[in-house]
Amino acid sequence: MNLTRVWAVTYKEWREILRDRLFFAMAFLLPVGIFMVLGYGISFDVEKIPFAVLDRDRSAMSRDFLHRFMDSRYFYYQGHVTSERELDPLLANSDIRFAIIIPPRFQEQLLAGQATSVQSLIDGVFPYRAEVAKGYVSAIIANFNAQSLASHLAGTQGKSREQALAQVAPLRLESRYLYNQALRSQWSISSGLMMLVLMVTPPFLTALGVVREKENGSIYNIYTSTISRSEFILGKFLPYLLISSLNILILWWVVMNIFGTPFKGHPFFYYAASVIYVICTAGVGLLLVRTQVAAVMLTMVVSFVPAMLYSGLLVPIESMAAATQFESHLFPTLYYLRITWGSFLKGLGWKELWFDVVALMLYAVILWIAGYMNFHKRPST
Repeated sequence: MNLTRVWAVTYKEWREILRDRLFFAMAFLLPVGIFMVLGYGISFDVEKIPFAVLDRDRSAMSRDFLHRFMDSRYFYYQGHVTSERELDPLLANSDIRFAIIIPPRFQEQLLAGQATSVQSLIDGVFPYRAEVAKGYVSAIIANFNAQSLASHLAGTQGKSREQALAQVAPLRLESRYLYNQALRSQWSISSGLMMLVLMVTPPFLTALGVVREKENGSIYNIYTSTISRSEFILGKFLPYLLISSLNILILWWVVMNIFGTPFKGHPFFYYAASVIYVICTAGVGLLLVRTQVAAVMLTMVVSFVPAMLYSGLLVPIESMAAATQFESHLFPTLYYLRITWGSFLKGLGWKELWFDVVALMLYAVILWIAGYMNFHKRPST
């Protein structure tokens, strides 16, 4: 390999990139644009669920019970209604996602030591949100039951409220969330989107860079020159490696400073792993060098869709079917997502993530060999 010829191709490609202002701007603005749109658009936090109330008892205990929902950050009070018929259009039009109905004699039955029932209506269009909302409702009701029973025992048996509460709930559960104590999905999504964006843009830029040579006819200068396939491919790739390496730093800054995601790992390790991932994904672009339209469409299909569905970003790998789990391990996105979440949220390094880095290296070798074999210095006849 002649490094002088490689540098000549690299210099020529960089001049072409700088000359095409639209392409140059797109090389940096497209990754950030995709990142910002998806970063603000994807959220798994279930909070401020709008709800309405039908209180047929209107007693002190019913108001106390309802304020447990109103004062919670998970629910957003939208007002009272006077009949069940008013709830149907509110739920149908998605003005509210949850309604609670308190029956008559609610306080009377509780004070008499009798069981009573409260009805909740939950919008089930989004099953995940509905299940989470149901969990919130069940937790509030369980807490109300324990507090009410403790107050009853304290009043009838002459015990303190703390003693009565210990008798009612002798086993106390204390949960501690590791790595993401606030349970903010934005931390996981924003850092995970680096995997998605870096899976889409490097092959997109690499494919367009090679295809542009073919469509404007300058590729024939390469055909008639003494430059080898490997020298041409490496020379074309180096400018896009530089651009993608800068994009890693830009996206990294956005994740930490705009989305507020903490970084707990080793910066040099993560950056090196990200560069390996970019080399890996850019190899996909060498397989898509037909036309610019085909390069754009195939990049979206080959890179974006698997990155969204098989990486574990939206659905945990463990929740997938056995066949789907096997398929997910065939894509490099799974391994880089482990590196990203491990570096950002868990503070892991080479010792824990070496297998994923080696897997990315192996994918890079395979993809670049396939890209090399796919590219022909002479036009096919």
